[in-house]
Amino acid sequence: MGTPNDKQNKGGFFAAMSSGLSMFGNAMHRSINGLTGSEGLEVINPEGGKEDAEEEAQKGRWQQEERDGYWKMMQSYIGMDVTSLVTLPVYIFEPMTMIQKIAELMEYAHLLDMADKCEDPHMRMVYATSWAISVYFAYQRTWKPFNPILGETYEMANHGGITFLAEQVSHHPPMSAAHAENLHFAYDVTSKLKTKFLGNSVDVYPVGRTRVTLKRDGVVLDLVPPPTKVNNLIFGRTWIDSPGEMIMTNLTTGEKAVLYFQPCGWFGAGRYEVDGYVYSAAEEPKILMTGKWNESMSYQPCDLEGEPLAGTELKEVWHVASVPENDKFQYTHFAHKINSFDTAPKKLLASDSRLRPDRYALEKGDMTKAGVEKSSLEDRQRAEKKTREAKGQHFKPRWFDQTDEVTPTPWGDLEVYQFNGKYSEHRAAADSSESVIVANIESTEFNPWQYADTSE
Repeated sequence: MGTPNDKQNKGGFFAAMSSGLSMFGNAMHRSINGLTGSEGLEVINPEGGKEDAEEEAQKGRWQQEERDGYWKMMQSYIGMDVTSLVTLPVYIFEPMTMIQKIAELMEYAHLLDMADKCEDPHMRMVYATSWAISVYFAYQRTWKPFNPILGETYEMANHGGITFLAEQVSHHPPMSAAHAENLHFAYDVTSKLKTKFLGNSVDVYPVGRTRVTLKRDGVVLDLVPPPTKVNNLIFGRTWIDSPGEMIMTNLTTGEKAVLYFQPCGWFGAGRYEVDGYVYSAAEEPKILMTGKWNESMSYQPCDLEGEPLAGTELKEVWHVASVPENDKFQYTHFAHKINSFDTAPKKLLASDSRLRPDRYALEKGDMTKAGVEKSSLEDRQRAEKKTREAKGQHFKPRWFDQTDEVTPTPWGDLEVYQFNGKYSEHRAAADSSESVIVANIESTEFNPWQYADTSE
């Protein structure tokens, strides 16, 4: 009997996927190469073809003089991992840090609640996978988040009973760890981004481990997301695509969801589209899933050929929430909530991203101050490192512990950090404290250098 994989030669969904990959290759190959003074440059208009690539190259948020100067500087980095090599101008940033951005996964966390409550193991995967896809609408923003300072944290409360904490646990290489929890699930991630600079684009490889534990039955879900490509980084209007495969596996019972993020072809063909299947522990297709990561996802039971079952219909499981109109940074309402002190818990840690003076100045529209504060923080970080190394001390994160586990990923090995539980004790004590709360928390001085005891 045939399987969904056989359909690659029979037309339908998988044939369309292969066609999309071909179109993506053509768009890349035929885009402009070698603009004056920009040898090797590729510019791609996702809504157009090759004819308008040169015109597209003159667009974007960079001023021409700054763009040309930055291109000359960046050419020496082509082919390299530029995650932490390059100092970027503040006007291409958004007023949020990378560890805050992790928290955006919590916007549609009710899908994980539904997965935990679900009796059907295959529908459980539908809910959980839709949750994993939901963040991509927010991740398409083209502004760059600030790189966290070593020891920087982000806390979130007052969102559906969820407690969220992230910490920057390494500076070279840049690594973050996060933990979130409510009555239904626990979420843990260790993230180490790896990049490859290609001239006018950068490939971003999510070297990380994401685990979700659903509390009712104790099942553990593992997520491997697709890589991301940031196009028109310097020349043209920046846009983001994530072509590739997302795999979520139930490590406890064996079910698996495999979803394909279609690449963007000429004139936007295939852009945003996601299709795939939920498989049983016996690797048989049970539910097909389809949709767009910037709009909605739907599901429908299927037969062993991957075709919809007779008498069933496509049902929506997730839909993107409304967004603010004409928002400068393309923020969702939830992104604004993340930056707000309204989501901050009592006695906010002084290492919290909200308190960063560069981020806060950018949020208030003071570009000059944001740039000065960013440089000052980077100088202080270098000075702290020099002092620590001179004393022969080693940095230890405060809220996460490095384990002995090194897990393989499609893009390299990853050292795994785990939540050590100390934050839960800290938060319980802070929440029960009757001490006076700081009247204006925004005036708290940002201080990420609150490490655990250093070891000789």
